[in-house]
Amino acid sequence: MANDPATIDHRADGRLPNSVGTRATPGAGAGNSPWARRLLAAGLVLAALNLRPAIAGLGPLLEEVRAALAMNGTVAGLLTSAPALCFAVFGGAAPRLARRHGPAAVVLAGMAAVTAGLALRPLAGGTALFLAASVLALAGIAACNVLMPVVVKRWFPDRIGPMTGLYSMALSLGTAAAAALTVPATEALGGDWRLGLGMWALLGALALLVWVPVVRGGRDRPAGSAASAGAGSAEDGPAPVIRITRSATAWALGVFFGLQATAAYVIMGWLPQILRDAGLPASTAGLLLAVTMGLGIPLSFVLPRIAARLGHQGPLVAVLACCGLGGYAGLWFAPAQGALVWALLLGVSNCAFPLVLTMIGMRARTGAGVAKLSAFAQGTGYLIATPGPLLVGALHQHGGGWHAPLALMAALMVAQLSVGLVAGRDRCVEDGG
Repeated sequence: MANDPATIDHRADGRLPNSVGTRATPGAGAGNSPWARRLLAAGLVLAALNLRPAIAGLGPLLEEVRAALAMNGTVAGLLTSAPALCFAVFGGAAPRLARRHGPAAVVLAGMAAVTAGLALRPLAGGTALFLAASVLALAGIAACNVLMPVVVKRWFPDRIGPMTGLYSMALSLGTAAAAALTVPATEALGGDWRLGLGMWALLGALALLVWVPVVRGGRDRPAGSAASAGAGSAEDGPAPVIRITRSATAWALGVFFGLQATAAYVIMGWLPQILRDAGLPASTAGLLLAVTMGLGIPLSFVLPRIAARLGHQGPLVAVLACCGLGGYAGLWFAPAQGALVWALLLGVSNCAFPLVLTMIGMRARTGAGVAKLSAFAQGTGYLIATPGPLLVGALHQHGGGWHAPLALMAALMVAQLSVGLVAGRDRCVEDGG
């Protein structure tokens, strides 16, 4: 494939030439001034910081929310599965909106939805309004999830690996911060869960302050222009017709995305309980979960840079899968004795998320291709991931232990390895590969 002109040339520095054989222009479609590039980079980081606090901040306060709103167990269970379902449902609309309004405008609207949803949740007097506000925030997150790779591809085509690493690191940081700080901040604010949840709307407002000048400054061309998300950039040439559902690469990415998301949601939702059932105190179990999540902050920055230098990302897929299998085996045989080691291994395995985001940006040549591939892979993936945490909980409840859930997760990790090797091949969806 290295001599095939239809194949993306993955340069040693992570830069990608465009589909017509000339080097992609840094910041294409966004203005080439250093100030514009710095503003867009800041916007990317701030948007990523806002993509998980709505989810990670709720878990530590869920009992207080349930008590205050008289929320039954069924609705509480629905809340744990709502993120993946909303990401699948609403994420599919992002490419169409980006074609009409431009990706930056849609990211701005997504950040506004996140901010509004987080601000409205504390005002809810009942379950219905709380759910509606949560769905509003999750819809905004879904649109931004899909368009983050598009923003990188369009405005930083010469720095796909480093910029994907930057926003993946910011996303991990936002997740860890929300999980670690929500309860202490709530206590510092007088113990009111409404203030503890609502404070994260301030972070969304900060992102809006950056994305408003990005859109108003003309760095997002209107629909129909050569640089619009639906037509590809001027350098990309005419956008090819992409039959995404006929692409083996697209399906492999979608399944890989779903399996890694399943693993991540199960680890976030159930790892503390597994460790507590093994005899560890709640505080230690929470700290180990923070270690697992926090490990993604530096690794999420480094891993995409490495992936962008490789022609085939299969070796990285294999390393992450082996770490996941090692973590599950440790939880099976000695959950308490080696808990820190298992937490570290699972933290490394969770970095399949920034890896798959990088591969999405590399498996299409144009902004239009990345948008379509991102929507398909994430929509398919989140649908696959939706039942995972519920199934693990059901197996634990009926089996009375964690061996059956861990066996299931190990089997899914083997499947993740298999499809990841296919997704990591040097192919482009424009070629039907």
